[in-house]
Amino acid sequence: MAAAGFSCSAADLNPLLGANSTAAAEYICSGFDAVASKFVDTGYAIDNTYLLFSAYLVFAMQLGFAMLCAGSVRVKNTMNIMLTNVLDAATGGVFYYLFGFAFAFGAPSNGFIGKHFFALHEYPTASFDYGYFLYQWAFAIAAAGITSGSIAERTQFVSYLIYSSFLTGFVYPIVSHWFWSADGWASPAASDLLFGSGVIDFAGSGVVHMVGGIAGFWGAFIEGPRMGRFDHAGRAVSMRGHSGTLVVLGTFMLWFGWYGFNPGSFLNILKAYGESGSYYGQWSAIGRTAVTTTLAGSTAALTTLFGKRLLSGHWNLTDVCNGLLGGFAAITSGCSVVEPWAAIICGFVAAWVLIGFNKLAEKLKFDDPLEAAQLHGGCGAWGILFTGLFATKAYVNEVYPGQPDRPYGLFMGGGGKLFAAQIIQILAIVGWVSVTMGTLFWLLHKLKLLRLSQEEEMAGLDLTSHGGVAYEYTNGYAAEVENQRNRFEMKSPAAF
Repeated sequence: MAAAGFSCSAADLNPLLGANSTAAAEYICSGFDAVASKFVDTGYAIDNTYLLFSAYLVFAMQLGFAMLCAGSVRVKNTMNIMLTNVLDAATGGVFYYLFGFAFAFGAPSNGFIGKHFFALHEYPTASFDYGYFLYQWAFAIAAAGITSGSIAERTQFVSYLIYSSFLTGFVYPIVSHWFWSADGWASPAASDLLFGSGVIDFAGSGVVHMVGGIAGFWGAFIEGPRMGRFDHAGRAVSMRGHSGTLVVLGTFMLWFGWYGFNPGSFLNILKAYGESGSYYGQWSAIGRTAVTTTLAGSTAALTTLFGKRLLSGHWNLTDVCNGLLGGFAAITSGCSVVEPWAAIICGFVAAWVLIGFNKLAEKLKFDDPLEAAQLHGGCGAWGILFTGLFATKAYVNEVYPGQPDRPYGLFMGGGGKLFAAQIIQILAIVGWVSVTMGTLFWLLHKLKLLRLSQEEEMAGLDLTSHGGVAYEYTNGYAAEVENQRNRFEMKSPAAF
């Protein structure tokens, strides 16, 4: 029997124990076998516990999405947006179980789509356990949650059910198969690597964030802006969310969950790099990934804080929270293969990408209440390019072993092959999601299933679709809050 580099056999021990020692040797080896098996079992348990804990963290991001969305919409649509987040998880759970996981990871398969494990048939296997399914489901519903923010406050409720089922059951799984399955045509684990490299999208700047963001873009574009979002002269009219408290709560919940999203994407922790017994292993890479995630988000938040102050004269809470999340969305692709100092560059650029796309959205009269298309689509695309520029040789070889001389970041001396693969990923995601989700939203629009009537939109979805309101105010309280806000807006901003 052999385990972890050790072996034991009666033939090996007989010369050491002397004559008539066969029974003793067999007894000693049987005890060794039992201990070695326990170590193997412990290794599986540790890795599966790590993966399950990461899945729970990613799932907790749904609470973050719900709170962020609720705080970012007007009070009359609060129950609606929170219910859509609940149903993203519930609908996604059923459809990802029936179809999505099979399309994404049903191996063996072809480069385009998986074809095994429908409804988890013949599952688990030596490669995939139930924790892996749970982890991937949590990612799928995150993509659906992104899209719901883009089309908030003017969408018929039935549309949420239709698009969420289609996105989690088909559109998203195909993309994750391309870039994360070992059979995918652009996977870094494929036998025939794209440009000799494959795409490095470690935790999903493209697979999750761009998919959700591009889907949200088409939904919001086809629906058009909310009533009153732009005046008759085409100028943008502010439609503030009703609760900064919920925005901050949601942001911190998402920040917390991102430590399962990015570091958890290693899928296991008990893996040595090089010789066993060293202090450095996959556990170190996981820690580094958490650090790069933190630095990118923090830098983006600070850049947004001062950038928006210079541009608008305000220290804006919502902008800072969105900037922070934009930094996280960007670093998600390369979090495991870049140095911490590079993460600061990633976050700094991500903040300006978000600010720039928001300015462009206003000029084009594009209305996204959560800035989800700009944040997840724009910053996600920047993150993919960033990885192609700053991925380091040592980290790429650690995270993606098995291929000597694998290409790495262009700015780090690794040539342009990885960067070219990253560009292909952006184009593939934009094209696929535009064809599928763009067509779906167009069909819903033509069937008059997408946008609310003007009367329903003015009254708010809580009353018209859900039969109530999210809050019960004391008499006069809501009117007093609105009067205070109007009086304050007539004054000049506070001095620096």
